[in-house]
Amino acid sequence: MEKTRLEAFSDGVFAIAITLLVINLLEIHGDLAHHWPDYAAFAFSFLTIGVMWVNHHHLMNQFASADRVLLFLNLMLLMGIVFIPFPTALIGEHIRGEGATSAAIAYGLTGVYLSIFFGALWHYGRLHVLRADADPKEVSGITRSYWMGAPLYLTGTLIALGSPIASACWFAAIAVFYAISNTFFGKEPVAA
Repeated sequence: MEKTRLEAFSDGVFAIAITLLVINLLEIHGDLAHHWPDYAAFAFSFLTIGVMWVNHHHLMNQFASADRVLLFLNLMLLMGIVFIPFPTALIGEHIRGEGATSAAIAYGLTGVYLSIFFGALWHYGRLHVLRADADPKEVSGITRSYWMGAPLYLTGTLIALGSPIASACWFAAIAVFYAISNTFFGKEPVAA
């Protein structure tokens, strides 16, 4: 089956998830400078969802079509994407006080869930609906990058037990890694 409906639906869900992030900012009253963690959590999660949207788009470009299993794996991934505003709000609200550890753990477990379903989507698609002309080096690079997702997020979740702020920084580094890795893994160097 054509994958255009899958892509259109996914784009809509990503757009809604990224929009829901701002709702947390609408509840801010009083001294705006005191709420810097809320602004940081918003920016961080906006960029994280943005990176996931770019990477999702990149994955879909590698697939020739979509079948029923791919649709359900994508749906499970999107459920995690839409959930991101909740742990984001927890981090913004609690990172400087009581509840910081729980907030960072919630964010980390959401990341573990997302990495599992991003990986499942990729590995299933790679094995069943990969385009015949897909670049083998690019496929290999994407595959390597997705094997690391769950262990990276699990590590950040465990870091939260000792330092929720260090955990949040770890999660930011993961977002940077995935912004860069899927852009450059498997690419041939450009000749000068």
